[in-house]
Amino acid sequence: MRTAVIRVDVDPAGELPPAEFGKKISALISRAAKSGISVTAPDIDRLPARRREIQVLIDGDDTAAVREHAVGMCADIFGSAVRPGAVTFVSRGTDDDAHGVLAGFGITGEIDRSCDAAGFDTLTVRLARTDLERIPESRIQTALEAATNSEVVIVTR
Repeated sequence: MRTAVIRVDVDPAGELPPAEFGKKISALISRAAKSGISVTAPDIDRLPARRREIQVLIDGDDTAAVREHAVGMCADIFGSAVRPGAVTFVSRGTDDDAHGVLAGFGITGEIDRSCDAAGFDTLTVRLARTDLERIPESRIQTALEAATNSEVVIVTR
């Protein structure tokens, strides 16, 4: 299972005083923890008044579903003015991460992992030729290498 990092601006207008912001963050962290969700929030004194963005970490692959869940949880505590930001995924270098990268491009593939004598991983990724006609191979390869910290070899099937 992949871990999504959802950024949420919980006070877009920058109107909450620091004490109230802190109380609401504490309430959010407590509520999230009961569901196995993590919340990270920087020190409010370091944030510009109109950029109070936090990060909510939720296990899941469905970008829309995790965004909706995070925004809903934040809105319950901070009010309906919360604004969703980018969704990214924590990369642990697993095959799930590689499949997630492929899904982000709207494609699927077969992944085989091997290890050389020096202990370095190589992923052989088999993709449909039609997918490589739509998406440059270099973009897929770069994204896979970044997500898996492995050598990537792309072959067509």
